[in-house]
Parts: sequence; structure tokens; C-alpha cells
Amino acid sequence: MEAPGGTGGAGAGPGRPPPPPGDLRSVLITSVLNLERLELDLFRGRHHWVPATQRLFGGQIVGQALVAAARAVSRDEQVHSLHCYFVRAGDPKVPVLYEVERTRTGKSFSVRSVKAIQHGKPIFTCQASFQLSQGSPVQHQFTMPTVPPPEELLTQEELIQKFLQNPNLAERYRKHLNKIQAEDVPIDIKPVNPPDIFSSEPQEPKQLFWVRARGYIGETDMKVHCCVAAYISDYAFLGTALLPHRQYHIKFMVSLDHSMWFHAPFRADHWMLYECESPWAGGCRGLVQGRLWRRDGVLAVTCAQEGVIRVEQRQNQSKL
Repeated sequence: MEAPGGTGGAGAGPGRPPPPPGDLRSVLITSVLNLERLELDLFRGRHHWVPATQRLFGGQIVGQALVAAARAVSRDEQVHSLHCYFVRAGDPKVPVLYEVERTRTGKSFSVRSVKAIQHGKPIFTCQASFQLSQGSPVQHQFTMPTVPPPEELLTQEELIQKFLQNPNLAERYRKHLNKIQAEDVPIDIKPVNPPDIFSSEPQEPKQLFWVRARGYIGETDMKVHCCVAAYISDYAFLGTALLPHRQYHIKFMVSLDHSMWFHAPFRADHWMLYECESPWAGGCRGLVQGRLWRRDGVLAVTCAQEGVIRVEQRQNQSKL
């Protein structure tokens, strides 16, 4: 992946150590976020993982759009916010074109607008704002939740494996879990309080999990890690709004918009705590908010998203 805002790569180079021996570079860098430049401000992105819905993963489009925007600013400018709208379903059978408009280049802030296009029509629009580093005595943040460290928790794959070891597990649940397990998601996830996936009991609309990019990224332009975090931020995010409504079966659920604010430097290939909550749902829509915390308690990223949620009553069947 070409480092956004520069001509160098995101790997080894002067001042950057090479990947550890035997460690694989993250597929998010080598494939998903590695856009092909067609013209100065026109890029082509391809797909790595497609959800079972056969729609493009929203986080992929957000991450690729931010890569495109970052290629149109200087290396010294860092992204501090982005605001996106999903306007059409993405087609996983064809690549996505990203068209960048250099909306404004100022002394401190620059804005880049990105349009994602398939079949000649926009499927997604985004505005990203970049800032040259500036110090300020005005600083504060919330306090990070107290949770067990990731080393003490099971990964999502290990939790699924535990369920699959139950000889009395109903075949329909076994098929569902095998399908999840087969998905090649390039993210490591460790839920802090994993819900009972077979229960229909309502839960508080909050969840916590440790997340990181799968594989090695290393020290590089901070915009690279922000692009990876943009990809990660959409995974399982909107599902937070459904936790109090587990008696329903999802008929249709898609993101409408997605916003992010970047506060402090971080490594997307290091564990970060993703704190998600849903303050409201209604009118076939749900609102979710999220915070990505570094392990040392620094608030790195804030996210917000609204999505369409349509449900139907779930049949009450035993898992055994």
C-alpha cells in the first residue's frame, strides 16, 4: 500500500523496522486498502471479504474512500474527521471507483470529497477533513472502561468453537456458526462480555470488545492506521442497537451513514477496546456510537452511525 500523502510504501524503510520474522503483513494493507491509481484523483478498489448478505462491507468502502482522500493531501496533514453516506447497495462482482475532489486546501485544514462509483452511479459519498498538527492547552477526555485485558479473553473464533463442541447443538445453529467461522474477516476480535447467541432475552444496548487488524502493519504514516480503523469501525457496530430486541429476527439491516473523529495517534494492529452503545432506535432506524481506546487509556477515535433496521417476530425454537 502506498502511504497516503506520500510516494513511499507502508513497510520497511529509513526509520521503520521491517516486519518481525515469520509475521505476515496485514491483508488490509496488501489488498483491501491498496488502491490502484488510474488518474491523479481517480482510484480503483477491489474486495477481500464479502458478508453473507452479498452486499459490500460498509467498512471496506469507508476505509478505501479515506485512502483515496489521503492520497490527495500532503504527508504532514492528518485526518481528524470524516462524514459518509451510503446511497446505494454495493455490487461485490465489480470493483469500486473512487473519485476525489480537492474541495479546499487551507493553511491549517484541508477538505477532500470522495464519491464511490459502480455501474456509472454513486453508491457512497464522503467528506474527510485533514489538519496540520497544532498544540493546545484545551484538552480533556472521558475515562476508559475497566475491562479484562485481551490476553485473558477468547477470540470470536474460539468462542464459536466452544459452541460447536456441544454434541446437542441443533443443526441449524451449527450451520450458522460454521458459516461465521468460514468468513475470512481480516480483523481479530475478543468480546469482553460475549452474549449468549442462542438467547432471545433483551440486553442493554452496549457492548465491549478488543479489536485489531489481523497481521502486521508497523510504524508508518498515521493516515494508514486511520484507514484501517475506518475499516474496523463498521464491523458489528450497528448490531449494538439490536441487543434489547433479540426476540426479533433481522429481515434487513444496512448502514445509512458513518462518521468518525480521530483524536490521538494509535496502531491499528495493536489491541484497542471498542466501546459501543446505542442511545436510540425507532422508525426502522437505529443510532449507535462508539469509542476506540488505546490500551494505555487514551481515547483514539470516536464513531457514530445510523442504519436501517427491519425485523420480524422470531419463532421460539430450542437450540437443542
